[in-house]
Amino acid sequence: MLDLTRYTRARKRDQPRQSGRLASMEAGGPLVHCALQNRLLAALPELDWLDVRRRFSLMEVQAGKTLYEARAPLRFAFFPATSIISIQNAVADGASTEVCTIGNEGLVGVTAMLGAAATSNRVIVQTGGYGYRIKIEDLKAEFGQGGAMQQLLLRYSLTLIRQICQAALCNQHHSIDQQLCRWLLMSLDRVGGEELTVTHEILANTLGVRREGISEAARKLQNAGLISYRRGRIRVLDRLGVEACCCECYAVVRGEYDRLPRPSADALSGAPHAVPAKDECATHDDQAKPATEQWVI
Repeated sequence: MLDLTRYTRARKRDQPRQSGRLASMEAGGPLVHCALQNRLLAALPELDWLDVRRRFSLMEVQAGKTLYEARAPLRFAFFPATSIISIQNAVADGASTEVCTIGNEGLVGVTAMLGAAATSNRVIVQTGGYGYRIKIEDLKAEFGQGGAMQQLLLRYSLTLIRQICQAALCNQHHSIDQQLCRWLLMSLDRVGGEELTVTHEILANTLGVRREGISEAARKLQNAGLISYRRGRIRVLDRLGVEACCCECYAVVRGEYDRLPRPSADALSGAPHAVPAKDECATHDDQAKPATEQWVI
């Protein structure tokens, strides 16, 4: 899985409650939004996180929102926590195809670390939720120090390139049914559940196919008892069955993300110098700034 829930579950099962950076994710009371829900931020050593944490701000993004169009200036990077972002290429007639998706395993705006000054793709919120943004100049300053942040972002860049290459192969050589299964599995890994909220229109734009093709593919999976689909909600009833219907691309991409760095020992162990949950996380009681047009990068 690409989310952090398995780590907190393991800690709940195998050891007493601790006070480390991830402990805030399992606290009772109001729903907690924690920057350490993003795997890259969770993998930072404690001291590195202490240096940069106050440069991040909590942001809410709504499903279907276009965060920016192509060729917009790079101003912010965005680290998804509970949201999923779709990077899409569009042609002159408005049709689009997804290039890649970014969830809590990565960030939007990593190309700025490689020298890009503007975006090259349209960015759309696939699944609404929360994430953390940081000014590009602040992230570049941390990247330029050559420490853990630089190593994490370079490793993630390689993983993202491999995802894009695999998606291009899948879109060219595999059926719509297989592509839909791949998309479902990758999305479920990122949200850590069994249900997704998405319309046929969004799926068609994402996969670059006709809406009728998505409807037919979803109907086949539903008739086979693998999913249920109603009013824009897809629930996977038989994950193993969906995996069996999927092409090899899902396993290839998931393998790449599984090789990304794990949460740091400090984040998991509850080190004495851990950031207090009060300072590190935000709850629904806090004022999370909503996303506006062109705010991400």
